[in-house]
Amino acid sequence: MAHASTPQAYGPPAPEWEVAQWFNRDTPLTLADLRGQVVMLHAFQMLCPACVRLATPQAQQVHEQFGGQGLTVVGLHTVFEHHEAMRPVSLEAYIHENRLRFAIGVDQPDGHGGLPRTMRTYGMQGTPTLILIDRQGRVRQHSFGHVPDLALGAALGTLLAEG
Repeated sequence: MAHASTPQAYGPPAPEWEVAQWFNRDTPLTLADLRGQVVMLHAFQMLCPACVRLATPQAQQVHEQFGGQGLTVVGLHTVFEHHEAMRPVSLEAYIHENRLRFAIGVDQPDGHGGLPRTMRTYGMQGTPTLILIDRQGRVRQHSFGHVPDLALGAALGTLLAEG
């Protein structure tokens, strides 16, 4: 999968994510459930400084401003280091303390202490990672590191305008 920082005309179909547990949802959430929506997938770790300071608050802001308007924000807690410190019970407290309201899934561990399954499938290099998926379920942006608000807003506006 190509790493890009700007929207592509067409992207590959987004692979389904593999989630061990969901927060802020009563039922599992799949890409098929979100077909017809623009999806902002926010991959993060609770102990990632750029996630905590920039990317996760940005994801919450996008959820508050655009949720229900054809866009869905999905968080993916993808733990590839400090496994003991970032268990689901700690994530639950983090979500509560930071008042995160968007759906957040725990990336399925590989079972061998390696990269979690969705992180590996999407070819993520670390956290934060931002993946934008268009209404047809295609990956249109795949960015490692924090994406500035203005650039993200332009990319989301483009995808939402495609209708």
